[in-house]
Amino acid sequence: MYAIKDALRATLREIDDAGLTKHERELTSPQSAHVTTESAAALNFCANNYLGLADHPDVITAARDALQEWGFGMASVRFICGTQSQHRDLERQIAQFVGTEDSILFSSCFDANGGIFEALFGAGDAIISDELNHASLIDGIRLSKAARLRYKNADMADLRGQLEAARGDGADRLVIVTDGVFSMDGYYAPLDAICDLADEFNAMVMVDDSHAVGFVGEGGRGTHELKGVLGRVDILTGTLGKALGGASGGYVAAHQEIVDLLRQRARPYLFSNAVAPSVVAGSSKAIELAATSNDGRRQLRANSALFRELMTQQGFELLPGSHPITPVMFPGADGARVAAQMADAMLARGVYVIAFSFPVVPKGKARIRVQLSAAHSEDDVRACVQAFVDARAEI
Repeated sequence: MYAIKDALRATLREIDDAGLTKHERELTSPQSAHVTTESAAALNFCANNYLGLADHPDVITAARDALQEWGFGMASVRFICGTQSQHRDLERQIAQFVGTEDSILFSSCFDANGGIFEALFGAGDAIISDELNHASLIDGIRLSKAARLRYKNADMADLRGQLEAARGDGADRLVIVTDGVFSMDGYYAPLDAICDLADEFNAMVMVDDSHAVGFVGEGGRGTHELKGVLGRVDILTGTLGKALGGASGGYVAAHQEIVDLLRQRARPYLFSNAVAPSVVAGSSKAIELAATSNDGRRQLRANSALFRELMTQQGFELLPGSHPITPVMFPGADGARVAAQMADAMLARGVYVIAFSFPVVPKGKARIRVQLSAAHSEDDVRACVQAFVDARAEI
């Protein structure tokens, strides 16, 4: 045991010496655009709270009322005694919102992505995955006995080549797998071109739309709405833990047969407790609000555009785009250190952001990932930009 502890200590020292230790700052307030930490109040620009629903009074009321009506926890998996009528109501609500025949709830989107591939794809099939896909997709794909191929990020020529290779190897069932939004860059997947290739090669399309559902597209349905491919994506996964209330839980929304098979064979579904009743009720209210949140989506777009405009004027390097994920880049060998120092200096000025460096992002491409919310005011956005300017002068 002591040898193991010594080895683990050595690994932890290596992580720390490389400047990669992740420190958790404790909040002493509810999640919101304005939070308090152990040291001070701060503007929060690093949450996935895109529509500001995490502390919305209607969501809180729905969750509180559900505690009284439905209890605290299910203490069971779904197929034993863990399914309340509100679980099925929420699944139908999700399917209607994103435009599929049905959906199935999981305890997280990580679990949703972990349950799909082993259940649906096996030996003789081929999974063609974008190289920048989320870790949950990567881990889920590893569980399948299907052939695994990768294509360069959003590179349709390379995707075509991988599809041709899979067909040439005699693969039976093909599925193209991509994030709807790549979370470290804020880039949208070219779903229109992906769906065209899928039609050409008779392939399925699966999209993890966690960083889009609720606020991307005219009606907030997600990347498939933005790219004009409603009804052409076979499998959509997403989370209730970002724009849709920010609590926990995830889902797979798909054709009826896919959902039905996942209920029989998806291991994270079969062996995990049902989503807690209060989370179900709060998430249902959040989806209801998101479906009618045109003002919130307009505010989010305005905040994102203003931040990009002001930061560009101040000479900061941003990755291009329009998504509320806005990476502020600190390239080069010293970039990781500078980004971390900037984040600390900004928190001291009342703005909470987080620096990302290798191995979360490629070497030499350190960044501070700023995330805008509809709950931010114009003054909040301007204060964030000023904190960047002042921190840069200090560092």
